[in-house]
Amino acid sequence: MIKFIQNSLYVFSVSLLFSSNSVSQNRLQIPDTLSGTIFNLTIQKGLVNLYPGFTTNTIGVNGNILGPTLILRKGDNVSMNVTNTLTDTTTIHWHGMHVAPQNDGGPHTVILPGTTWRPQFTVLDNASTYWYHPHLHKKTAEHVTKGVAGFIIVRDNQESALKLPRKYGVDDFPIVVQSRAFDAGKQFITRSELDSVVLVNGTKNPYLQVPAQIVRLRILNGSTERTYNFGIKGNKPFYQISGDGGLLNLALQLTRLRLAPGERAEILLDFNSMQGQRTYLMSYAAELASGIIGASSVGMGGGLPDYSNNKLNGANFNIMEIDVITPTSNAITSVPSSLITNNPYSVSSSSVTRVLTFTSAGGMMSAAGPFVINGVTFSMDKINYNIPLNNTEIWELRNQTLIAHPFHIHDVQFYLLDRNGIQVSAVERGRKDVVLVEPMETVRFITKFDDFTNATVPYMYHCHLLTHEDDGMMGQFLVTSPTVVENENATLPNDFSLGQNFPNPFNPSTTINLAIPEAGYYTVKVFNTLGQEVAELVNGQLGRGNYSFRFDASKLSTGIYIYNVRGNNVNISKKMSLMK
Repeated sequence: MIKFIQNSLYVFSVSLLFSSNSVSQNRLQIPDTLSGTIFNLTIQKGLVNLYPGFTTNTIGVNGNILGPTLILRKGDNVSMNVTNTLTDTTTIHWHGMHVAPQNDGGPHTVILPGTTWRPQFTVLDNASTYWYHPHLHKKTAEHVTKGVAGFIIVRDNQESALKLPRKYGVDDFPIVVQSRAFDAGKQFITRSELDSVVLVNGTKNPYLQVPAQIVRLRILNGSTERTYNFGIKGNKPFYQISGDGGLLNLALQLTRLRLAPGERAEILLDFNSMQGQRTYLMSYAAELASGIIGASSVGMGGGLPDYSNNKLNGANFNIMEIDVITPTSNAITSVPSSLITNNPYSVSSSSVTRVLTFTSAGGMMSAAGPFVINGVTFSMDKINYNIPLNNTEIWELRNQTLIAHPFHIHDVQFYLLDRNGIQVSAVERGRKDVVLVEPMETVRFITKFDDFTNATVPYMYHCHLLTHEDDGMMGQFLVTSPTVVENENATLPNDFSLGQNFPNPFNPSTTINLAIPEAGYYTVKVFNTLGQEVAELVNGQLGRGNYSFRFDASKLSTGIYIYNVRGNNVNISKKMSLMK
C-alpha cells in the first residue's frame, strides 16, 4: 500500500471547525514521497473502495492506485528501477523531462512482465512539477485510467532562493485531477464519454485542510480527455507561478486557469484571513469554448456518443473542498512579485519551420475521429522527422478539426509564439511541453533540440487526449548528429550488401545498390549534412533480392549527402558527393 501523509497536527482542529462535513466527504490522500538518487518503483495490481459495497480493480506504483511523488534535484544523476509485476507489458514515461530517448519511456522502451527497467540520467530540468505515466502504444489510456501515474517535483537553486511554500503536504500540495467513468460493477471504463466522476489524488469527494497562510497547489490535469477551467469559488483571485516546465517571470494574478490533459501549473492561494472558513476548487466548464472536451458541445454531425448526457460537460462544478485552519509556524504570508527570468529562443535563430496539420479521418465535422497528423496515422516503423542536434525550430500546429487537441512533444520544452498570429498572453509565455490547440486554430512554438542523439530510438509527439493517441494521432522523430554518419563501418548481417553509389562523385543523379537477404519493412532516405531529409527513395515492404534506387539531385546544391538504409535490425548510412 502507498503510504499517505496525514497532516496530523490539523486533524483535531479540523474536526472542531468543520464538524458539518458530510459523511460523503473524504480526506484528500497525499502521496508519500521518494527522494535521493535511487528510486525503486513497482507497477502492480491493486484494489480500492470508491463506492460502498464495491471494490474497483486498479493499477498503481508501489501501492493500489497512483504512485509516490519523486523529489529530484537539478544536476543529480539518478537511477530508476522500474519493476513490472503485471501480466501485461507497459512503459513509464517521464513526462516533460529532458532525457535521452532510450531513457524517455516511450512506446519503443517496453517493460515486459516480470522484468525491471533501469534507466539512469542526469536531471537537467528546471524546478517545476512533472509527472510519470505509461506510454505503451494502444494501451496508454487503459493503464493511466486504471491508476498508473505519479508526480515528479524538481528543485533547483533558483527556486530554492525564493520565499515560496515548499513544505510538502503542509503548505505545498500535489493535486492531480482525473475524471473517470465506471460500469455497473464500479470498474473503470477506458473508452467512454460518461466520465462524470472526478477523482483528486485518487480520492472521491475530497476535502483538503490548508493553513491560514500562502498555500501552493501543484495542479496536474491527469484526465484521459477532459479539460478543466480552474477557479476558486466566488472568483477569489490566485497567483500562477509556474507552467509545465518551470517558473514564470512574474506571479500572475488570475481568477481562471485552463488546463488540458497533460498540462501542469503551480498556483499560490492567499488564505491569511480565512481561518475557519471553507471554499472550493472548481471547474468553470460553462465558460469553455465549443470544441474543447468538457465544454457544452463538441463537433457537429459526427459528435461524441452520450456527450450531452454527461452532467459535467458545460457545467460549473466543485472539484475539491478546501477547509482553512490554523497557520503553521514560520508561515509564508506574502506572494513574491518577481520569480525568474525566462529567455525564449530568438525567432531569427530558427533553421526550419515544420508544419503539422491535424485532420479527422471521419471528416472535418466529426469529433469522433480517428485523428491524424499530416494525413498519416502512427506507425512504430515510421520515423516522421530526422532532426539535427542543436537545431532551433519553429513548429506550426494547424488544427483543421472541430475538436481541440492538447499537443505534447517529448525531449524538449518550448516557448509559445502566437495563436492565429496573435502573441500569447503572459500565462503561456513560460516553458511548456503541452499546448491546447483549439478548433480551426494555428499555434506556433519555438524550441531547441539539444544534448541528446540516438540513431535508432525516437522521441514522440502526439495529442494528449489518450484515446486519440492510442488511435494513432502520434508521430516520432530522431535527433541525430548533423555531421556524424552512424554505423558507416558497421558489420552488416550476412548477405546484406550496401554497395557504393555509382557514379560518386555524381551530377545530377546517382544509383544506390542494395542487396537484401531477408524480406521486411525498409526505408531508404537521403539527408544533407544538417540532417534534413531531401529525398525518400523507399518506405515500405521489400522482398529478398537486389535493388537499385536512383537519386536525382538536379535541384540540390553541391555538397556531401548521406543515404540511410533502415529495417530488419539494419541501420546504416554512407556519404556521397554531389559535384556541380
